[in-house]
Amino acid sequence: MAQRRRHTAAFKAKVALEAIRAERPVNELAGLYQVHPSQIAKWKKRAVEDLAELFANGRQKAGTSQDDRTAPLYQQIGQLKVELDFLKKRTGLVD
Repeated sequence: MAQRRRHTAAFKAKVALEAIRAERPVNELAGLYQVHPSQIAKWKKRAVEDLAELFANGRQKAGTSQDDRTAPLYQQIGQLKVELDFLKKRTGLVD
């Protein structure tokens, strides 16, 4: 039984991008990259669908990641401030 070939995401993206450009027929791309034409069609369809989603949610994802990064920092600042106030009172630097 023949073993299935596994392609990297970069390879799939490269082939899908060439299929989207349509500079060569799909059958020619299939021969060039040793991939079945229906597989190239699937990769092309998925790439086009995912591109639309990427641009639709691009700003939302960037905004939430900023909040995700700053929340722990603000928590740490608060914790350090409480500890500093405690130590100042303990050592007698603050009345």
